[in-house]
Amino acid sequence: MTSLIPPNSSSVFLRRVVMKNYKSIGSCDVRLSQPLTILVGPNGAGKSNFLDGLRFISDALENGLDNALQERGGINEVRRRTGGHPTHFSIQLEFALNNADASFSFRIGARQGGGYTIQKEECHIVTHDQPAKKHFYAVENGTVQSSSISIPPAVLDDRFYLVNISGFPEFRVVYDALLGMRFHNFNPELIKTPQRPNPKDYLERDGRNVASVLGNLEKNSQVTLQLIWEFLGRIVPGVERVEKIVYGSLEAPEFRQRVAGQKDLWRFPAINMSDGTLRVLGILVALFQFAGSSKPVRLVGIEEPETALNPGAVGVLLDSLRAASQNTQVLVTSHSPELLDDKNIHADSILAVIADKGNTQIGGLDQVGKAALRDHLYTVGELLRLNKLQPQLPKKRQIAQSAQLFEG
Repeated sequence: MTSLIPPNSSSVFLRRVVMKNYKSIGSCDVRLSQPLTILVGPNGAGKSNFLDGLRFISDALENGLDNALQERGGINEVRRRTGGHPTHFSIQLEFALNNADASFSFRIGARQGGGYTIQKEECHIVTHDQPAKKHFYAVENGTVQSSSISIPPAVLDDRFYLVNISGFPEFRVVYDALLGMRFHNFNPELIKTPQRPNPKDYLERDGRNVASVLGNLEKNSQVTLQLIWEFLGRIVPGVERVEKIVYGSLEAPEFRQRVAGQKDLWRFPAINMSDGTLRVLGILVALFQFAGSSKPVRLVGIEEPETALNPGAVGVLLDSLRAASQNTQVLVTSHSPELLDDKNIHADSILAVIADKGNTQIGGLDQVGKAALRDHLYTVGELLRLNKLQPQLPKKRQIAQSAQLFEG
């Protein structure tokens, strides 16, 4: 049985994200230091593109590069299209493993006719042992340039080399960790529709297998399931529990609700519940799915969790985000001042996102914003209303150093 642990920095899995030419993001170099990070900015600023860049990695590892690119319209829809016409896009991640620090980076270039090629890919692992052990590989244009494996596996054109080399245990932990990044944008229609049992013990992006995950939580962590019900009841008064119910070969969530004047809880199938209630259920199950998963859920990303939520309940939603971040890193996007009006939101938990002539710029709060929060002059929500949330952008020298990760 899994129980919740006190807040600590161990849930910070992803520490640094560098992106270049990914959709609307020309270049960004972002440090993550808090278990809960909120990307804040107006609609169309590019918040979702940042999360999608991270999701692209887990999608490509799980389903292949072809599927990951085609789901997004092909490489010409993924690489940033500007006056400079970049022909490639790049991403680098730096992250923490149980007993090591690691990085994974790649650059994918476009070919004529919509094709692509993996121009560069690297992975580096440094353990915390004494003395430290180092594991690494570097691949360029289909050839292994260097590797800590004496006889490394062959390179395949249509997949990351990390997939091939994950047969070695020192790289398997990186593969599993990056697969443990889960991202969600819920579809209430699919959540309410009975589905066939899903063998996966993590929640699908749209939430369709929420009943299966509830069943896993019931078997593996009643403590966590009770916590989900507690948060749900605070957001949707009267709801006391949600369980998996089986309809022949299909399954769906069923709500148990207290009705005035009735001794027993009433049963309500998901099809009778509002879209807002179903979204809240999806969000809570996503946040706490780690307790029912056989593999580590390192990071959960959710787009605009406040959508269709009563403004009076956003405080409870923020409480649930904080509770979940005690065990797994949480990234969310938001443009809701109500969600951000909490005076206890740490300045380092905020990434400000703006768009300048179609170019997404992302960074921690600038010094003015940090000072306003530190001196309790404003909340993050109030700064958002005043249009005073601005990112602290890297200096030209730092941008050049970030670019060298992929160019030099």
